[in-house]
Amino acid sequence: MYIIIVGGGEVGYYLSKALLNEGHEILVVEKDATRSGFIIDELGSVCVRGDGCEAATLAQIGTGRADMLIAVTDDDEDNLVACQVAKHKFNVPRTIARITNPKNEAIFKKLGIDVTISSTNIILEYIEEEVPTHPLTHLLTIRDKGLEIVEVKIPADSTTVGKAVKELSLPPESILSLLIRKDQKPHLFTANTVLQAEDQIIAVTTPESEEALRAALRGT
Repeated sequence: MYIIIVGGGEVGYYLSKALLNEGHEILVVEKDATRSGFIIDELGSVCVRGDGCEAATLAQIGTGRADMLIAVTDDDEDNLVACQVAKHKFNVPRTIARITNPKNEAIFKKLGIDVTISSTNIILEYIEEEVPTHPLTHLLTIRDKGLEIVEVKIPADSTTVGKAVKELSLPPESILSLLIRKDQKPHLFTANTVLQAEDQIIAVTTPESEEALRAALRGT
């Protein structure tokens, strides 16, 4: 694959190194002269100095034949612009953007970025696996449909314990799919299903409705 990496910082450098080791053709676009020189010294002529947000730069490096563009600068806006230019001007099939601020993830998805990577969310999701009371875990993103499959855990002190599903003010874009309860087989929800402490709920929702779903299920 021909993969363009926008941003030659630590993430871009180590990503480039790994992709080269896997046999891919890669090219790094880096604004800073010192950093681009470092990458060339370390990895060979796989880096050009330039602005990966500019169409002229992307045209010069053959973005039209790229299989993928990965934007990993420290600036969310630059990453978004680079991916959008690659996708809409050069028809790059796959774009991946690094996100520093997790709040930007929803808008990146709305604007057509194929994959978003948030180091903050990765750390949080690791914590979610380790801390049973963490409110909501992302299980799967269905990007082309704008949907998320999530898990919500009901703590013992939740105000929804003892309430039936029909009593909850669930957001209309959300569907409760599966109930996992200790010492029982997983089963489907009905309107009369009563929540219990430590229930694990698998639900389908939109990114915009995640917070409302969490609040409806946990009562906080």
